[in-house]
Amino acid sequence: MSNSILSWTVAAVLLFWAVGAYNRLVRLRAEAYTAFAGVEAEFTKQVELVSKYLPGAEFTQPAPLEAESTFWAGLQGAARQFAASLAAVRSRPLDARRMAALNAACDVLVMAWETAQRDDAHDLAGPRLPDSLLARRSQLAAQTHAAIEQFNAAVVRYNQAIAQFPAVLLAWLFGFEPGLGLAASLGDMAPAR
Repeated sequence: MSNSILSWTVAAVLLFWAVGAYNRLVRLRAEAYTAFAGVEAEFTKQVELVSKYLPGAEFTQPAPLEAESTFWAGLQGAARQFAASLAAVRSRPLDARRMAALNAACDVLVMAWETAQRDDAHDLAGPRLPDSLLARRSQLAAQTHAAIEQFNAAVVRYNQAIAQFPAVLLAWLFGFEPGLGLAASLGDMAPAR
């Protein structure tokens, strides 16, 4: 009789531990998803900055805005690519492949901004980017950097939790995959002054 009570007690303890550990993993994953929502909101503002506030043809005189031949088109194309990568990550922000694609799209967007800001790009294509646009971009970059730090911290906590023994067994059993954080360059979309 005492062996039966002991085995039931051990089984109950293991069950309660497993439920608690599983709930912790779910909570940490949810925290990472919530933190990504903040990052997504900031990234959306940066995409809108390009799509809504990029100077139109009337501001690029004497050279009009021609979608095929200017650095403006490169910046707008990079923003569209970034928006598409962001949409792909939205549903699964801890998917390492999707996050790697978002990191790559961000690198392209950062390079496009740098090209649009270079002095030599304006010699033939028209005037420099408006100061108000650059100031707004700097402000958004600071907000984005803070959101990225929060997301990366949440991903680190989640990854540490699924790597700890014996929770690693539950992570394997229930398909908790390690997440990938965002590259630091994503927060560095601020213009160089």
